[in-house]
Amino acid sequence: MKHLLILRVLCAILSMVALSSFAQKAKVVHGEYTYYAPLSQSVDEAKRIALERAKIQAIADEFGTNIMQRNVTNMSNTKDGSMLDFNSLSLSEVKGEWIETIGEPTFDDIVIKDNMLVVRVEVKGKVRRKDSAGVDIDLRVLRNGTDLKCQSLQFHDGDDLYLYAKSPVNGYMTVYLYVESENMVYCLLPYASSSFGAYRIEHDLPYLFFSIKEARDDKDDVDEYVLSSAKEVENNDLYIVFSPNEFYKSNTVAGGGTLPRKISFRDFQEWLSKCRNQDDKMQVILKSIMIKR
Repeated sequence: MKHLLILRVLCAILSMVALSSFAQKAKVVHGEYTYYAPLSQSVDEAKRIALERAKIQAIADEFGTNIMQRNVTNMSNTKDGSMLDFNSLSLSEVKGEWIETIGEPTFDDIVIKDNMLVVRVEVKGKVRRKDSAGVDIDLRVLRNGTDLKCQSLQFHDGDDLYLYAKSPVNGYMTVYLYVESENMVYCLLPYASSSFGAYRIEHDLPYLFFSIKEARDDKDDVDEYVLSSAKEVENNDLYIVFSPNEFYKSNTVAGGGTLPRKISFRDFQEWLSKCRNQDDKMQVILKSIMIKR
């Protein structure tokens, strides 16, 4: 009887593991979205927003959304199915995550209708259900100062960039900057002289990155950054990658001069997809910043 009980317990545990693995299995989805942008918005920014929302819509269609007490998040039914009101919906409110883009997104010809830019995009990719909310990391992008009141996503050419981070658990972090005009990704953290694969974060300690004065560790390793723009308005993305499990930064090449080490956007996406496929605890927080010249 004792052996039979142990066998049943083992079977139950194996069943739970199997169900958990099944829940984490990536699925291939197709997303599409039509975005109506004001004429004051650049075409590149409108395309970026349309693509982001197509991904969110695909995840929501596959896994659903979390119910939130917010009056501005609405769901409506159309002949083509349910559509989401994206006035406030974000990636944190859907029950899955985008792991990998398959192929290139397809954009229709952009037209002007009723004094609006009409941008339609289709995208295919792999998504995975999120069974937990993830680690609640406090991340703040700071402009021209290390005080938290300097928080901003709006920059001007020549502004200093800083990043505040605080995690409730130990973990590892990397930070990358995607420069849209170059289609390149620059590794901001770990710093260029660091030999570590990722920056180790200790729980409940505040960190102020990209500042020699505020550095917790060896100040000689710290790189400080000034943002610049090749266009009147440029939209770039900060990719903040965090995991309680150890991982290693992507392979990069010298950026030239005082620029950080860099990697092509395609190679960066492949690296990130591999990391996320192997680590379901990994989180990718995207901070979109605007730089005006």
